[in-house]
Amino acid sequence: MKFWKKLSTEQRLQRVQQALKGNVDFYNDASLGYPASRLDEKVFPVDAPFLKDAPVLSTFVANPNHIGCHTFGTSESAFQGTHEIERDVLDMIAVDLFKAEEGEYDGYISPGGTEANIQALWIYRNEFKKKYNAKLDEIAILASEDTHYSIPKGANLLTLDWIKIPVDSDTRQIAEEDLKAEVSKAIEAGKKYFIAISNMGTTMFGSVDDPNLYSSVLKSFDVPFRMHIDGAYGGFVFPFSENESQINFQNTDISSITIDAHKMLQAPYGTGIFICRKGLIENVLTTEAQYVEGMDLTLCGSRSGANAIAVWVILTTYGPHKWFEKISILKMRTNYLCKSLDEMNVPYFREPEMNIVTIRSQAVPKELAKKYSLVPESHTSNNEWYKIVLMDHVEVEHLKDFIQELKVAIA
Repeated sequence: MKFWKKLSTEQRLQRVQQALKGNVDFYNDASLGYPASRLDEKVFPVDAPFLKDAPVLSTFVANPNHIGCHTFGTSESAFQGTHEIERDVLDMIAVDLFKAEEGEYDGYISPGGTEANIQALWIYRNEFKKKYNAKLDEIAILASEDTHYSIPKGANLLTLDWIKIPVDSDTRQIAEEDLKAEVSKAIEAGKKYFIAISNMGTTMFGSVDDPNLYSSVLKSFDVPFRMHIDGAYGGFVFPFSENESQINFQNTDISSITIDAHKMLQAPYGTGIFICRKGLIENVLTTEAQYVEGMDLTLCGSRSGANAIAVWVILTTYGPHKWFEKISILKMRTNYLCKSLDEMNVPYFREPEMNIVTIRSQAVPKELAKKYSLVPESHTSNNEWYKIVLMDHVEVEHLKDFIQELKVAIA
């Protein structure tokens, strides 16, 4: 790991304080032109004694704007101090975690995985339009039926067709023949350009797609394509598998990756991460944003710098080795749950190396599912699955209680 290091509490505090000094100071500087300010001090007092030892909260009160993309061109100089920390975060994730070449990627801390996924769709739609003069009805999105709802949402916003690839009910995997059949039908219907979404941990099942399946099938049809990895859930879990993950930028067919920090990383909600290879993000440069230094390449525009600081503080609190240890503990708890379900012959799905267990609904009484806040696959129709996510707050004692009650229900 070149960039991701564990730091002491004092080192983290000093680094953030230094970054805030590099930003505009709305208390003392003559800053007349910004349509922004510090947070209202009547509601968010700047002199609260605990702030001096709380780097994330002090950044939240200072209210830096991280508009734009700070890996591409110039950025708003008024917030250059905390922009630098955002670049540090992206180096840790893009280079150290997902094996991008240093300086060969672009990205930003987004307001969540939904935007990051739509950002990818937006970039590739525009690239196909610019590079091939593609028409909207010639571009198709390929994604499995387990894919996150941000993909059909993005398809709707960008006026693109989503081709839903079926998965096996038990393994949650895409069959090669099904993918070939769907691509063949799409080409016959006039589709010429494809955006493939490969999942690294689906929301309901934690299932992981094989990106090489998409690339091999699309190459066999000799069609232009881009591939995006939706690792919103699995991005901070799957790369720490015992067999080192190959889903990263060393695979030349992968163009971009989404990761959420507000899931496994336990950052504040509204914290996603988007990373793509160099030469792509400029397809969505908004040149009309002339008043923004460097203009804008993001869907959201203005965003809180405190989210980027939160991710940096979390990563540097753990370091890669302690993070691996944390994920390993969660996987051990997942193994314990699966072993107990096996002993009861309860049908479930679990992607190896992931910390989600999804149980067939007929095996769990509704009252028990409600008591333990199990998440159903569907709230509005016949539900077939309930999901358990082994997050940090889910202790073995909770699992024991659930298993005991499930045993009684089965008996």
